[in-house]
Amino acid sequence: MSALAGPAPARPIRRLQIGCGPCAVPGWINADRRPGPGVDLCADLRDGLPLPDACIDYAVAMHVLQDLPWPALPGVLAELRRVLVPGGTLRLGLPDLDRAIDAYRHGDPTYFHVPDRDAASIGAKLVTQLIWYGSVRTPFCFGFAHELLERAGFRAVRRCDYGRSASPHAAIAALDNRPRESLFVEAEAPS
Repeated sequence: MSALAGPAPARPIRRLQIGCGPCAVPGWINADRRPGPGVDLCADLRDGLPLPDACIDYAVAMHVLQDLPWPALPGVLAELRRVLVPGGTLRLGLPDLDRAIDAYRHGDPTYFHVPDRDAASIGAKLVTQLIWYGSVRTPFCFGFAHELLERAGFRAVRRCDYGRSASPHAAIAALDNRPRESLFVEAEAPS
């Protein structure tokens, strides 16, 4: 190596968006189980991702995990841990069960995104929002997410605010959405 040669260029950051649907984002590896515009990786997370081990610096799954049945969650989280580099970060956006229960207990029907034509009483709104018209199969609160992530081998599990990350990757929070009803959780793959 000559005295003029500097350090090797840094490897580009590889970031994965799981369950992108119609919201593929440039600069991300956009993955969904259905093909569509901007989908780079068409695969069902439950069957594994066609990616090598430890190839992703950070991954985001916004409002994806709640649509999976409870028995699938340990395998899905293990798969996400597999593709993350050691110390890589996973960020989850999940419907916040605690907020929904608080709104129900306080009698606040305005919290719920369910029109009266579908559910008029606050109890009906709570249940309809929790199951989101049948698509939500597993509700989440922070304690449940924390336990699942730790059992899958993640560490440093933490609750984060909307648009803010505790990781070294500020851009990981760029995909956050639905702040009023969401719980944001980050965890690190073991080093």
